[in-house]
Amino acid sequence: MDLVITTNLAYLVLVIGALLTVFSLLTPGTGVFEVGALAGLVIASWAAFTSPINIWALVVLIFGVIPFLLALRRTHQRIYLAISAIALALGSAYMFQGAQWWLPGVHPILALVGSISSGGLLWIMAVKVLEAEALPPAHDISDIIGAKGETRTDVHHEGSVYVYGEMWTARSDAPIKAGTNVRVVGREGLILKVENED
Repeated sequence: MDLVITTNLAYLVLVIGALLTVFSLLTPGTGVFEVGALAGLVIASWAAFTSPINIWALVVLIFGVIPFLLALRRTHQRIYLAISAIALALGSAYMFQGAQWWLPGVHPILALVGSISSGGLLWIMAVKVLEAEALPPAHDISDIIGAKGETRTDVHHEGSVYVYGEMWTARSDAPIKAGTNVRVVGREGLILKVENED
């Protein structure tokens, strides 16, 4: 019974840690997701090292990602998504060794719910990212010179300005206070050079 509780808890923490890792990659710099992901993965790793693991299930789990990626790229091939879900659920359930060789170490319902919920969430995020990549740019960056905006922080060697409905990193030759109307006079990559509009 203790083994079942330990493996189920380890699996749950591992799923949460993996999701927090994805969130931390999507929203870097917050610190919250990074700390949660690190804590979850450390706890799950400790549980994994103290519990016997089925190598074949880990292989199934890892290779279950391949049909997931194929399903993303081939939208009319939903069979890949079904194969991925089965592989992830099977690999999750048998990742830890059970009391007998044929028994799963993680409760099958927990493995199924964990695989479907985490896989579904990742699917939604991945589809949204691909849709965003396919969209044409909202603004042509080449015509940003001369555009007007407003400083959101003090700007000198570096700061933030709001131009064309977006936040940009900016710099200026002279210090400019936050809340000042500015005009873009140059661009170095994605860094705007601005000056006081007055």
